[in-house]
Amino acid sequence: MNTRQRWLGWLERLALPVLTAAEHGCLRQELHPEHHADADPDRLASSHLEAVARLLIGIAPWLEADPSTGDTAEQELRRRLGQAARLALTQGFDPQHADWFCLDRGLQPIVDSAFISAAVLAAPRTLWQELPASAQENLVTGLSSLRAHKPYFNNWLLFSGISEAALAQCGANWDPMRVDYSLRQHEQWYVGDGVYGDGPRHHCDWYNSYVIHPLLHAILAALGDKDASWSAQRASAEERLRRYAAVQERCIAPDGSFPAVGRSITYRAGAFHALAYAALKDLLPKNLPPAQVRCALQAVLSRTLDGAGNWREDGFLRIGLTGHQPQLGEAYITTGSCYLTACALLPLGLPPEHPFWSEPDIPWTSCRIFDLGEDLEPDHALRD
Repeated sequence: MNTRQRWLGWLERLALPVLTAAEHGCLRQELHPEHHADADPDRLASSHLEAVARLLIGIAPWLEADPSTGDTAEQELRRRLGQAARLALTQGFDPQHADWFCLDRGLQPIVDSAFISAAVLAAPRTLWQELPASAQENLVTGLSSLRAHKPYFNNWLLFSGISEAALAQCGANWDPMRVDYSLRQHEQWYVGDGVYGDGPRHHCDWYNSYVIHPLLHAILAALGDKDASWSAQRASAEERLRRYAAVQERCIAPDGSFPAVGRSITYRAGAFHALAYAALKDLLPKNLPPAQVRCALQAVLSRTLDGAGNWREDGFLRIGLTGHQPQLGEAYITTGSCYLTACALLPLGLPPEHPFWSEPDIPWTSCRIFDLGEDLEPDHALRD
């Protein structure tokens, strides 16, 4: 098994239970979400939305790849999962369907409709153009309906921003003010060296990676040419993303573990969303070879997904970081939440001939320093 096949194995193991049930119109029934004892019932109503949305944001670039990319098995898997993903969106945004995403239950749909929006931005052909017209209409109606709910004054502002970006790409009415507010506020929250505060204060967690850097850049990439101030912000956002990616790569220990700090740690390898996104967009620092990032991310994926304790007998993920560790899950964590780990698979959107896949293995920084004893250049902060 080559490296890309191993990654595709993780993709298939994550995607098949979710999208097969969604394709058959019974994901909400079959998911049986594990959850905190104090979970809000409205929160549980959207666990199936979480599973679909968080899976799709991770695999959308791969779904959108040229159908001829990869070997025959990869091509067939892409075709099958693309069809299932479209059915999941068609049924999930249909208020009359049993698998409707319950967009009127609580605030969580703001979050996961945004992840679907990011997936649609990344895969406009597969997840928008190839949808039936009625499904397109329902998706636009669903995203637009969430404007009635106010996001929290933190990274959630980007959820509003990226949903508007998706509406713009789909040719629907969109609100430039919501986009502008999310971008301007995050510029005010920038604290230096590639890090944004999650709201007015900085938090020692992984939310710069889970949400802030990838969604901020995706908004600017989609809409930057529509406003001079947005266009000007893109260069600094990319410079900060490169720096944050460099720091993230250095956080991966030789055994694939990483600091279990902050909330939402049960998103597993999703903690490296920003690093994977930077690799996908060819935004890695010049001194960080793509193959080195591949090896580092592969170590994290193996550490957090390969153990049998990570998976239920029916194939769905369990709550945990490495194994079944439900106490690590906050009251807002459900089974569906954990599928943000798929974001580490974003580089599968790169073709096999890209250096990320084609270059030989390179040990990542912590291996080179601690295991091999290399005398490397010291790390330096971003001068901004």
